[in-house]
Amino acid sequence: MVIMSWFSLLSKRQRYTLLGTVVMMVVIVALGLRATAAIEEPSAETFTTEMPIRQIAPEIGVTGRALARELKLDLDVPKGKPLKTLGVSEEQLQHAVEHLLSHKDTTLKYFVYVALSLFAVVFLTELGRPDGSDVKERKSWYPRAPYLLILLISVIVCGFLLGKSPNPMEGFVKVLKSAVGLYPDPAIKMLAFLFFISLVVVGNKVICGWTCPLGALQELIFSLPILRRVKRVKFRFGITNTVRALLFLVVLLLLFGIVGGRKGFVVYHYMNAFDLFNLGFDPITIPITIVVVLVVALAVYRPFCHFICPFGLVSWLAEKLSVARVNVDQEKCTKCGACVKACPSEAAKGRVERKKLPADCFSCMRCLNVCPVDAIEYGVRKRGLAKNADPAEASG
Repeated sequence: MVIMSWFSLLSKRQRYTLLGTVVMMVVIVALGLRATAAIEEPSAETFTTEMPIRQIAPEIGVTGRALARELKLDLDVPKGKPLKTLGVSEEQLQHAVEHLLSHKDTTLKYFVYVALSLFAVVFLTELGRPDGSDVKERKSWYPRAPYLLILLISVIVCGFLLGKSPNPMEGFVKVLKSAVGLYPDPAIKMLAFLFFISLVVVGNKVICGWTCPLGALQELIFSLPILRRVKRVKFRFGITNTVRALLFLVVLLLLFGIVGGRKGFVVYHYMNAFDLFNLGFDPITIPITIVVVLVVALAVYRPFCHFICPFGLVSWLAEKLSVARVNVDQEKCTKCGACVKACPSEAAKGRVERKKLPADCFSCMRCLNVCPVDAIEYGVRKRGLAKNADPAEASG
């Protein structure tokens, strides 16, 4: 069994590191539980149509304009009048508040993200490759079991148990929505976004590759053993990134009212597959998006991340700043293509060919134990890794 072979090769230092990491994860989650217990969250039943928008909106963490939009009222409707005088029913109000509260961040989830990301970075940099092991033993390096376990925890805990919010995609979209007045606290939304970006920088996109519940679900589907013989499709990165960027441009044009003449229309609301984790399937485009994404994920690597997710687009740029990443030693590399074949996207190909803007790397580890000349490793970016190589163009 690969996992046992790997563990038996770990040095004493690495075993202590593994134990210490698990202890730290428990401490981080315990702190999150304590912080969450001190926060009282409102419920939809708290509010009635006897109340005005001005009273309800601050309680659920949105602006009056955002609540008016959710209630399908004019954005400039009087905010001090009782909702019943504006023609809003109790059922409409409950539905609107429940939807807005579903976007409200769960504090504990931030701590869980940190704990899982900590394990990811430590495993990638310190534990995946046993100390002193020879390249002949590379097949036992970076076993998939720990990775798949973290992915499963992410789907269950960061997804279905704790709900869809916060997540990397919403972390970025809420910054944009704050800019058009749909959230009252743009500074706080920016801090949440910077939290997710910091996890991209610490370990090359581990937030997307290891701990994002939707990314984890797509990874698990793509990794199903029964699908190993299914022909996989690798879209050219130029195509996927163009689609993702053009969609983002359309979103901005509509959100800021440049097209349509009305600010606040968020295209991503109609294709937010994260709604799966709240079992929210309204409007009809949501379940359609979810089904399409999960079916396509059987043969295409992380379709939502590559074609839709705006955070995926931003974090692709932020990868350039990542401290820990896969490094390719260009002096050792023989261009045999083993890592390119193992990589489920064009990430490895772009970096081996030293492209200035290579595809997203999700730190999935597939390339880390296939190189026959030991030219690939995961760690802190190194200066002088190869005289003619740009270390920033390393792959995973």
